[in-house]
Amino acid sequence: MSTFAIETHSVSKNYQSVKALQNINLSVKRGELFGLIGPDGAGKTSLIRILTTLLLPDSGTASLDGLDVVKDYKEIRKHIGYMPGRFSLYQDLSVEENLNFFATIFNTTLEKNYDLIKPIYSQIEPFKTRRAGALSGGMKQKLALSCALIHKPSVLILDEPTTGVDAVSRKEFWEMLRELKKENITILVSTPYMDEATLCERIALIQNGNIMSVNTPKEIVNAFPLPIFEVKSANLYQLLLDLRTFKQTHSVHPFGEFLHFTPGKNFNNTEIALKDFLKEKGHSEIVIRQTRANIEDCFMEQMNQNILKDEK
Repeated sequence: MSTFAIETHSVSKNYQSVKALQNINLSVKRGELFGLIGPDGAGKTSLIRILTTLLLPDSGTASLDGLDVVKDYKEIRKHIGYMPGRFSLYQDLSVEENLNFFATIFNTTLEKNYDLIKPIYSQIEPFKTRRAGALSGGMKQKLALSCALIHKPSVLILDEPTTGVDAVSRKEFWEMLRELKKENITILVSTPYMDEATLCERIALIQNGNIMSVNTPKEIVNAFPLPIFEVKSANLYQLLLDLRTFKQTHSVHPFGEFLHFTPGKNFNNTEIALKDFLKEKGHSEIVIRQTRANIEDCFMEQMNQNILKDEK
């Protein structure tokens, strides 16, 4: 048996002139919590739909548990739990009716696999007679996850499961995923939220249908090639415009109340030269301090490098 639960080899998908996926090569280990990280339109949903047998690739191959997503699609559907980005359960059915319906589809029962979903379902069980459409965002999320797990899948695939829910529900959801890992379930989760990348064991950064990097979050951050500084002043917007004209600027991006500024290579005395430049531009309340890169910084840097390659 392969050590990988999910494998893709040169998978491509086009929508007329739009290249949604370009030669995607990806391997997810059994029992791994793996993140597919990228903004809207990056290709995450197209890849997930191929893996869940809902979409045919134009070229390349993909497999789950050693089963081909095209040839063995009926068998694969018995192995996977799938939670799409949009709430897709029956809104007129109650919580309990939805669960029983999905259990019946997979020839099982709520009672048989109750132990698996108990940590999740127990939080919404007091509302089991409430219609699904009347649930809050966080409760809908828990119900959808319970339905995806009701047949005890070996692979759980989640497409942007935390989009549109509050911060507390997002935190609770990731705690639930970490608990599910103890059941040796392989979990592939896509998200546009860069901060969620650090909650995965390994991640793939995807943009414009290309996988830019695959590694642990720590290794991706450690590979950031340049120093990075947090910079702010009394006028943040003007600061962004001025830093873009600074001759030693490699990149600059907004990040909360600061800008993340990266100087070019071999640029010494960054803080002194930068402060002098900003004072000349009339900025006040200037703060400049070196910091560590995060996943978002790494994503932006790799995206910029890809743009430069395409321009050559």
